[in-house]
Amino acid sequence: MSVLTPVGKRNGFSELSHLRTAFYGCLSARADAFFELTDALLCADGPTRTPVELSLLAEHQRGYGSLYGALNHGRLDTNALRDLLVSLPLPRFDGRIVLTVDVSPWLRSDAACSPERLFCLVHGRNGRSSDHVVPGWPYSFVAALTPDRTSWTQVLDAVRLGPVDDAAAVTADQLRAVVDRLIAAGQWQHDDRDILVVMDAGYDVMRLAWVLRDLPVELVGRLRSDRVLRRPAPSREEYYRAHPRGGHPPKHGKEFSLARPESWPEPSVATVNDTPRYGKAEACAWDRLHPKLQQRSAWIDHDGELPLVEGTLIRLNVDHLPGDRDAPPVWLWSSATGATPDDVDFVWSCYLRRFDLEHTFRLFKQSLGWTRPRLRDPRAADRWTWLVIAAHTQLRLALPLTADRRKPWEKTTRPDIALTPTRVRRGFRHIRPHLGSPARAPKPTRPGPGRPPGSRNRRSATRYDVGKTVKRPETVTERNQRC
Repeated sequence: MSVLTPVGKRNGFSELSHLRTAFYGCLSARADAFFELTDALLCADGPTRTPVELSLLAEHQRGYGSLYGALNHGRLDTNALRDLLVSLPLPRFDGRIVLTVDVSPWLRSDAACSPERLFCLVHGRNGRSSDHVVPGWPYSFVAALTPDRTSWTQVLDAVRLGPVDDAAAVTADQLRAVVDRLIAAGQWQHDDRDILVVMDAGYDVMRLAWVLRDLPVELVGRLRSDRVLRRPAPSREEYYRAHPRGGHPPKHGKEFSLARPESWPEPSVATVNDTPRYGKAEACAWDRLHPKLQQRSAWIDHDGELPLVEGTLIRLNVDHLPGDRDAPPVWLWSSATGATPDDVDFVWSCYLRRFDLEHTFRLFKQSLGWTRPRLRDPRAADRWTWLVIAAHTQLRLALPLTADRRKPWEKTTRPDIALTPTRVRRGFRHIRPHLGSPARAPKPTRPGPGRPPGSRNRRSATRYDVGKTVKRPETVTERNQRC
């Protein structure tokens, strides 16, 4: 048996080691403690219950005080880390980059002294009637999806939504920054197809399509089943032929109500496919459908005539969901027009891959302990969030280097299936000695005197209200009065 490391693994070790060195370069204050905390998070045997337990691992050579010192007072260059994440090899769908954006909350219901908390929607187990709101810090994540059915995604950015932020504006700025970084890193060339961005029904995909119309992106979002769109307006010749007495041609065509099939014309594209998980998938597409916008809500600050945001409407109907559950039809809207049958199938198949990000959120919260620390300062929560993202990125690069160390009661992973992030984390401790660590050795020190025995804290912590502090004007008159 040869004791030499294969060339593929040598390249994998080199790439992972380079990432670790570059990540260390993004740290300034408390860099060594921050880096060791990341290694301890990667090498823990089980789910992270509390960060202080990570200080007991061999990979964390400093005391537990340095752990919270790094989170509360450390400095992390997030822009440099974002540039580092987009410079890594990206998964592609037939050469095309597919991104997704979604919000996941860090719930802090009992942290009355933590500022900048918002009311976060938590979905119940028994349908919409059991949904409720809980105070917390919502984070918007942008990740690159993989074409295979795995639980892996490549997280590229994270932004915390504050009390004064508009969610649509923050999402637009976040997507613009990520796309600009991808172009600057050479991930997208001018002869490549547009970057596809898929999102769920919580986003105003048509508003985002208009704001990001100058970027090489195609936005796809799910619509509610009660939406009403408009067909293209007839040409002047068609209008005057139908109305010989004249009149001003309309700006919008007839209504297209998603809830009324009698308002649907013949689809421009119809496809039928057999899928292993959903049975027969039927997709119908209508070209150049747009909403009839009103100057209120997200469009209240728009100056001039409201635009026509045309796109392709897709209705996807499958036989069943996994587990033989009933599957209601799904309505998707794409910002691209003139879609072919192949384009329609590509769009809805990429949208189904969007749910892989939910596996990443579950890994962050249940295994890596993203929402476990009881931090008061939201800036410390931002540092911990980026630490978790950096650890997840190292796990993804360690995937081809790690052996499957399954437990006796776990199923064996087939050779053609990638290991899950949890199993890669289980073997990271065995490959870490081959990677090296740029962190310096800890210096001997003595603990401080601390608070004198018997003394009490005389300064009560400030308590903060929960929710938005800026209200959007509802009418043009109200907007003009504020100006």
